[in-house]
Amino acid sequence: MTFRNTKRSWGSVSKGLHWLIVLLIINQWVIAERADALPKGPALIGALWWHKSFGITILALAVIRLVWRWMNPVPDLAVETRPWERVLARISHFLLYALIFAIPLSGWTMSSARNFPVSWFGVLQLPDLVGADPQLYERLHALHGQLFAVLVVVAGLHIAGALKHHFIDRNDVLRRMLPFGRVKK
Repeated sequence: MTFRNTKRSWGSVSKGLHWLIVLLIINQWVIAERADALPKGPALIGALWWHKSFGITILALAVIRLVWRWMNPVPDLAVETRPWERVLARISHFLLYALIFAIPLSGWTMSSARNFPVSWFGVLQLPDLVGADPQLYERLHALHGQLFAVLVVVAGLHIAGALKHHFIDRNDVLRRMLPFGRVKK
């Protein structure tokens, strides 16, 4: 496996960032679901502290991933896909990146509007993005959940497309993003 991307495959850094962000997003969903069931108190505050810390981690990894993507060639889809599939791939990737940025930023702004501090695992205290505003908090709370619902739909379509390429088209589109996937020569 190569460190950098090639014309045929994603490199180990791109794959690692992709799968780490996927795992962290799943983790975020689990924490949020458990937090919703908790009464107000120390356990809820702790769950939200973890949720915020992992959210900031996802935001930082998304920045790193985007910079890495700009510095590396994106594997070519032309050989294995039809023009309409390439358009859908570009749209879905754009939406995934936008959501991976928008969701943590909406959460951070929501916490600021609620006057709840955001820190990264207690190591780095982040500044408030807005002043305390209960009405803004309510709107952002709703938006945060709606953005996640959109992410689930877009990610589901992304996964469906990858599975279609693997099982129906029998090409390397999915294999080249799998951690130990090998592309055919």
